[in-house]
Amino acid sequence: MSFELGPIRPPSEANSLLIRLTRNCPWNKCAFCATYRGETFSRRSLVEIKKDIDSIKEICDGIKRASLERGLGGAVDAEILRLAYSHGDYCTSMVANWLYTGGENVFLQDANSLVMKTTDLVEVLLYLKEKLPSVSRITSYARSSTVARKSAGELAQLAQAGLSRIHIGMESGSDKVLAFINKGASFDIHREAGLKVKAAGISLSEYVILGLGGREFAQEHPLETARLLNAINPDFIRFRTLAVVRGTQLYEKRAEGLFHELSEDEIIREERLLVASLEGITSNLVSDHDLNLLGEVMGKLPGDQQYMLGIMDRYLEMPATERANFSLGRRWGMYRSLDDMKDAVRYGKVKAALLAAGRTGLEGRISQLKGRML
Repeated sequence: MSFELGPIRPPSEANSLLIRLTRNCPWNKCAFCATYRGETFSRRSLVEIKKDIDSIKEICDGIKRASLERGLGGAVDAEILRLAYSHGDYCTSMVANWLYTGGENVFLQDANSLVMKTTDLVEVLLYLKEKLPSVSRITSYARSSTVARKSAGELAQLAQAGLSRIHIGMESGSDKVLAFINKGASFDIHREAGLKVKAAGISLSEYVILGLGGREFAQEHPLETARLLNAINPDFIRFRTLAVVRGTQLYEKRAEGLFHELSEDEIIREERLLVASLEGITSNLVSDHDLNLLGEVMGKLPGDQQYMLGIMDRYLEMPATERANFSLGRRWGMYRSLDDMKDAVRYGKVKAALLAAGRTGLEGRISQLKGRML
């Protein structure tokens, strides 16, 4: 028994059940993104989607029967989880892990599920909750341009049917940056979409890419992004750090000298300017991706704003050799936080690697390591 799966989901949906509603991305033109490059967008039919949900229900029933046979009353514990993993079937393993972690959260794939007709998406949501009654949160990616075209009534219907959260790739609030990366959205479209989601009572998660403006827009990118976030007040602001990867338009632009990538230090200065410019909002700021150099920059606005600025100041005030040590150690997976540098063994290993790389090879090594994190 199996069901179709797409390639990605947000880190925050690591334990969510994945259900594929559409294949790939209907836009697929963003200069920084290689996820769907060369792939064709298509819509899955209601029959296909419902069949997958039925398959998931059958897998759930099979796992619970195994639990009952072992006297566990239908509960999924570590033993049942190991049994499911031993089958070597990814779909069964995912469903078992989903049940083990509560069986409550579902993420709808791929890049823009809201491109479906609202009536069809409502039907999917209702069918999903009927077949899997333990589901309490359903989330999805969506493009701002798609959300902006939905009426307030349509979004209210989706909320009523069970759509709990929408993840939107804002990337930047600067119209110049958005045009440069071919986002297919603008400040006004992002604002309209974000406010519509909030008004519908759906949780809103906005993604921002640190460093996306390069040196060309190092001031405009953070300042305009902060202005847009202040206008929307999303439930979550999620930081991602740019990694320029081969096969993207941005990689070509960099090679042509049209884009100049920021250094680690410059990105933190940009991040600090952005966070310092957030005013009058109550968002949760999250750095839930290993590409972010300072994963500790997390908190609830406005109360934690100074705490987050303090973390960035602590990094920027370190000697250059210490900043280089932390950057390489973080990208290498040796450090998770600034305090990890206090571990003499790890610090020594990173110092030795730093000396071996040399100053001229450090940026190249860090860029290579960042590319592997995507």
